[in-house]
Amino acid sequence: MAGNLAVPGASVSSRLLALLGAFDEGARQLSLSELSRRSGLPLSTTHRLVAELVEWGAVRRADDGRYVLGRRMWEIGLLAPIQVEVREIASPFLSDVFAATQATVHLAVREGTKALYVERLSGHRSVPVVSSVGSRLPLHATGVGKVLLAHAPERVQREVLADLTRETPYTIVAPGTLQQQLAQVRERGYARTDEEMSLGACSVAVPVLDHSGSVAAAVGIVVPSLRRDAPRLVAALTTASAGITRQWRALVR
Repeated sequence: MAGNLAVPGASVSSRLLALLGAFDEGARQLSLSELSRRSGLPLSTTHRLVAELVEWGAVRRADDGRYVLGRRMWEIGLLAPIQVEVREIASPFLSDVFAATQATVHLAVREGTKALYVERLSGHRSVPVVSSVGSRLPLHATGVGKVLLAHAPERVQREVLADLTRETPYTIVAPGTLQQQLAQVRERGYARTDEEMSLGACSVAVPVLDHSGSVAAAVGIVVPSLRRDAPRLVAALTTASAGITRQWRALVR
């Protein structure tokens, strides 16, 4: 449950933030009464402020009458410095990979225990995927997610390993097996998935280093099969990743 409840005499802005903070990973859709309870606001106040949030686009009312975060929120989130910076730097390199492969190309950063997709390039020949710009998918079931998870702090890895959801029959949900895979990602420099997020879609991904040498993002490709093309795709991604890092370092000199 959201932890920052509104207090008596709180400002309007703090009350609006309490309403937005009522949403979390386990509560993506909330009724008006649930928003009131989780934010600590009276129902009448909740009703009035939610109406303002809906008008602005921060919250949207779903068909069932419950409320979800609106598109305006993730549009603003994409303006966060790390995301703007890495998207702008990575764009030409992602375009090169897409032009060479015609496969869906992803750029993602870690947001908590999820992979946040900040860019996606695809065409009519690309494999259909569930990701979109702004979507947040499980770290353990995606190529870019496994890269980010392999280099995440231990506390993040423990949290993910404690709750491995099965997205398809092929998703790795055994903690020990996933830990072995993460060790291989760190050793080999790339991750792969085989229909673990959606059926008919396999992926490879590599880390992107920022100017300090830390893993700040991941780039990946989604294809129907990795039986023959994995080495070629990894090489293309590695070249793109190196170019992104090189540009990043040049900008901060």
